[in-house]
Amino acid sequence: MTSPKNLFVLCAIVCGPSLVVGAGTDTAAPAQAPAAVSAPMATQLTPDRVLASLSADLKARFNLEGDLQIDFANAWLPPAGSSNSWKVAILEYPSVAGSSMIVRFRVQGDSDPFSDSTVILRAALWRDAWFAREPLAQGTTLDSPLLEPRRVDGFRMRDSISVGTTDADLIVTRTVQAGDMLSWHDMGHRPLVHKGELVDVSACTGMLRVTMKGVALKDGALGEIVTVRNPESLKTIPAMVVGDNRVEIHL
Repeated sequence: MTSPKNLFVLCAIVCGPSLVVGAGTDTAAPAQAPAAVSAPMATQLTPDRVLASLSADLKARFNLEGDLQIDFANAWLPPAGSSNSWKVAILEYPSVAGSSMIVRFRVQGDSDPFSDSTVILRAALWRDAWFAREPLAQGTTLDSPLLEPRRVDGFRMRDSISVGTTDADLIVTRTVQAGDMLSWHDMGHRPLVHKGELVDVSACTGMLRVTMKGVALKDGALGEIVTVRNPESLKTIPAMVVGDNRVEIHL
């Protein structure tokens, strides 16, 4: 008959070191392998990545509305090395944003020395602008169903009116033919006073304000100067439009 001591030794040999010495039948938990940590992958810088960075910077700098697309006018070669991270920063901006821009920028990797470049960029600013679906008469507003949006290059069509324009006082001031682009030369603000109509005239000097009636001698939008005639004295005086049928004179 095998003694308890010999039975314990035999069990230790057969079961191996996973057996916990002592009472009970629990076994030791297997050791956990450390989690793998992935290091950032070094990449080469491409011209497309540089253009994307320059485009975002220029769009924010000049508050451009639309899709800014740029390209190098001449071939530009990026640094030959690889880097875990690349930084592209514009050092000198053009005075204005346009279809051709000169830009100086710096490229720097995490381990490479920086590299400065001065390049000429070709650019287009694509956005939706208003076109006349049918002939537009004077007084047409921007919410007219006679207007339709079309894609234009805002750098080449600088007078185009963006579909995002929301000024409710804008109206067409001259006839626009069907198929023509609506431009700022075709637009003006809705007149608040009209030629030949009575208006309220406020004359201000210091704390004193005098109100009387006058006749507007021309149409006028908000902030414009119109000539007003006193119907009693027949004298005329310039006044600023401040509201519907209201003008103001500062003495």
